[in-house]
Amino acid sequence: QVQVVESGGGWVQPGGSLRLSCAASGNIASSPAFTWYRQTLENERDVLALSRSDGSTNYADSAKGRFTISRDNAKNTVYLHLNNLRPEDTSLYYCNVDVWPGSYWGQGTQVTVSS
Repeated sequence: QVQVVESGGGWVQPGGSLRLSCAASGNIASSPAFTWYRQTLENERDVLALSRSDGSTNYADSAKGRFTISRDNAKNTVYLHLNNLRPEDTSLYYCNVDVWPGSYWGQGTQVTVSS
């Protein structure tokens, strides 16, 4: 079983920054792939950024230029650096961890951007 815990959310003013963390623990037999999502108003999850097991990354158009994903393999942790935040970035941010034998979600961390 694999546990996923997100942290680092909070309240920030427009233009501010946050660093979200996603830590995977438990029976992890290989290097995971991590994907960050955020919840839409329609309660769907939009992908933001992916960090594959080989360290390569991909970003959704909505994340390019302002969000950066990085990872610490020794800690099985990935980070999402959120910069120049806007009110429309307010959401619940989730992390998905893809590692044998399955795909695992955390509970999410809330980001609120307002003045």
